[in-house]
Amino acid sequence: MGGDNAPQSVLAGARIAVEQGIPVLLVGQPEQLADAGDIEVIPASQVIAMGAEAASSVRKMKDSSVVRAAEAVRDGRASAMVSAGNTGAAMAASLLRLGRIRGVARPAIATPIIVPRRAWPNVLLDAGANAECSAEWLVQFAQMGAVYCRDRWGVQEPRIGLLSNGEEAGKGSPLVKEAFELLEDGAWQARTGAVFAGNVEGRDLLEDLVDVIVTDGFTGNVALKTAEGVAKQLIGALLEAFESSEEAQRGAELLAPALAPLYDEFNPDSVGGAILLGVRGVSIISHGASSPRALANAIQVAHELAERDTVGSLRRILSSE
Repeated sequence: MGGDNAPQSVLAGARIAVEQGIPVLLVGQPEQLADAGDIEVIPASQVIAMGAEAASSVRKMKDSSVVRAAEAVRDGRASAMVSAGNTGAAMAASLLRLGRIRGVARPAIATPIIVPRRAWPNVLLDAGANAECSAEWLVQFAQMGAVYCRDRWGVQEPRIGLLSNGEEAGKGSPLVKEAFELLEDGAWQARTGAVFAGNVEGRDLLEDLVDVIVTDGFTGNVALKTAEGVAKQLIGALLEAFESSEEAQRGAELLAPALAPLYDEFNPDSVGGAILLGVRGVSIISHGASSPRALANAIQVAHELAERDTVGSLRRILSSE
């Protein structure tokens, strides 16, 4: 029931996933999901609005679709959950119903950032779950990001970068400087198979310098939204330029075959969504404006991570469970 175009986009995305052979459960108001066809619906009478206060809504609205979805994962009825609704509510429901992996101080949102001409993206975390962090939490984010990068994209020695205002070791806020020292410790690197590559800057988000970029949730969210905004404006400016004259239109026709794959690569719909790492279940958070294609890709990601038991990998690295 969550998302700017719910439930139509969700239904369409679910149908695409089912056609690809992925079993799907829909959670929501049955009367709104009458067109679900053969897809099973778990009834939930309440919907948490996009602008609602997340934590209190999850506690009060126990029959909301996002809470019931988290409970379906907790109870083993589903292997993963996907939500395009209120991000805070999806996080709160995941945390309260699924619980944290033992040893994890705070779950973090891990968002893929496309790296041109590379088969896998950079993983940015935290992308918004924790506005204030300790240095120890950033080390945990690095560990979780390394496991996620290896499990999802097969990167055997993920390179970890710490987001700062300069690449030199002495640069950054007190938090970044303290985290840098902790990240240099070889014990956690050996445990995860990761390599700490040092500081990276904002201009490096789309560069092939590291595989995982670690920061606090406030900085990460600002960096992510900045990158998205720049990409959107750049694409808009190019499209406007292509329409500016007959000559430009002819040039655009010649460039189209080369630009189309690049456009698709940067299309947010191809990513599918971010994952909340650190909870005892797969929880994928998609953008509110997700198209059916984006939601189908998010379901595909959830399916793959459940099959690969990424949560189990995180448990083995971060806890004694």
